[in-house]
Amino acid sequence: MNSKAMPERRGIYRNFVVDSSRWDGFVPRDGDIIISTPPKAGTTWTQMICALLIFQTPDFGRRLSDFTPWLDLKTVPIEAVLATYAAQTHRRFIKTHTPLDGLPYFSNVRYVVVGRDPRDAFLSMDNHRKNTSPEFMKLIARNSGVDQPGAGRPQPDTMPADEPDLGAQFRDWIAAEGRGAGEFNPNTASVLHHLASFWAFRDLPNIFFLHYTDMKRDLAAEMARLARYLEIEVPADVMPALVEAAGFEQMKRNADTLAPNAHKGIWRENARFFNKGETGQWKNLFGAEELRVYREVMDRFEPEFTRWIEGGRHA
Repeated sequence: MNSKAMPERRGIYRNFVVDSSRWDGFVPRDGDIIISTPPKAGTTWTQMICALLIFQTPDFGRRLSDFTPWLDLKTVPIEAVLATYAAQTHRRFIKTHTPLDGLPYFSNVRYVVVGRDPRDAFLSMDNHRKNTSPEFMKLIARNSGVDQPGAGRPQPDTMPADEPDLGAQFRDWIAAEGRGAGEFNPNTASVLHHLASFWAFRDLPNIFFLHYTDMKRDLAAEMARLARYLEIEVPADVMPALVEAAGFEQMKRNADTLAPNAHKGIWRENARFFNKGETGQWKNLFGAEELRVYREVMDRFEPEFTRWIEGGRHA
């Protein structure tokens, strides 16, 4: 990467769920944390970890999504979302699924990016869309419509629940992921483009990478890494309780307060939002043809990026 290059906002990501132009009214504060992840890469997990590090207690007194609403989501008026963030006096942590080339770049904030093997992310998306309530999808349709510019093709987390062939879905999805690598891509469900947009600027001191596999392997170590990056000091006798609270099974038990907007009836089952939390589950589901198409796509990216996205920083 050219050391003089800086991130630039190259366009607006807009479909029937999100609109990244909603960032136009956001006023950053020094030390803000922008959590930018592809769908189903560990977003809520990372929001929880940031909340635990900031408040240094598992008892927030409120729902997690009350602190960190998804700024781009169109079902809530942007004025209300910005007012929520403006009223906060603690260190703010903001959720987005917008890639770096669709975000304003602020040198005084910290960006936290989370990667995940695209094959696992796809399967998690499949569970996500099956667990989304029909009422919520109707709300999105009423608020936004699906015929506006940029709506694009259906994404894995919004496709009809009766799609018959998971392998065919995956082949179509990963092939679309590989098109126009490096170009502005209004497909906001993209895993590869999202992560590549940040990877190009990985040398910037305010961009920090986590990976789902690393968090599964050693959550305590990854939380300590993130705390150091955010310059948050956590007493040694406090950290074990925070790590325990961020564990998958504990978060699943507390799904009613931790699943995004669970109180609004978005999910068929709140606990199912935290479905399996596994890595490598694709190995028993995808055949030779799916993996051939996948490898053709991944070979278009630089090897270091491919190794990281598939296996984390230890890969």
